[in-house]
Amino acid sequence: MKTRILLVVGLLNLPLLPALAQWGQPAATPLINVSGSAEVKVAPDEVDLNASVETRDENLDVAKQQNDARVAKALDFLRHNGVKDKEVQTDYVSIEPVYDTRNGTDPRTGLPLPGYDNHGLAMKPVYYLVRRGIGVRLTEVNHFDAVLSGLITNGVNYIQGIDFRTSELRKYKDQARSMAIRAAKEKADAMAAELGVKVGKPYTINVSDSGGWNSWSRGYAGGGFGGFGGGFQNAVQNAGVTGENGPTLAVGQISVSASVTVSFLIQ
Repeated sequence: MKTRILLVVGLLNLPLLPALAQWGQPAATPLINVSGSAEVKVAPDEVDLNASVETRDENLDVAKQQNDARVAKALDFLRHNGVKDKEVQTDYVSIEPVYDTRNGTDPRTGLPLPGYDNHGLAMKPVYYLVRRGIGVRLTEVNHFDAVLSGLITNGVNYIQGIDFRTSELRKYKDQARSMAIRAAKEKADAMAAELGVKVGKPYTINVSDSGGWNSWSRGYAGGGFGGFGGGFQNAVQNAGVTGENGPTLAVGQISVSASVTVSFLIQ
């Protein structure tokens, strides 16, 4: 009697197995996956200029006094040429002692050199390097040539970076994003028409955007509007300074772009 009951129960359980398998594997959602991209060209209306003043001397006080004087001269130039105080930012002063890199032994005689410890390390700096950065934000791009040239002739001796930007970045990003979405929708409609189906509501959307500036730089060392400092090569010859026949800088246009990936339901 017990054997019959167990057999009946076992048979009753068999039809449930396919149903359980189906519950574990839901039907796939019919989708059309497309991407779209767009680019907007914009004339820049702002310039971020990152520069620095570096001085060197065996005496720290002398190096710092020289640096203070050159920075003050550069700031005075900016003030007398219509650059507002809120558009200028100075970095904290940086002081770096520079030591002789020899190992404490005279290469000619092999004898220890004076001024080094037992491990061959210099005890006294050869000179002190004093550095301070100046960041300038220009809202009149056509004044860039004159400001850059004036800074170089008024104490600044290093240019770290130049960024041409748009003050309406949000506006142009929204515009590029809308154009990218329209491109994706048009692509989905074209694909659906070829397949004989209709495009439904969007199922997933991923968006990315970039751009809004065009940069030139020699290096980056933190601080200010976009980075000051660093013992970089003097970059006057590579920047757009004023030549004999007038300004030599053509800023052109900067790019603001966006791309989207959209999954549409198939009706």
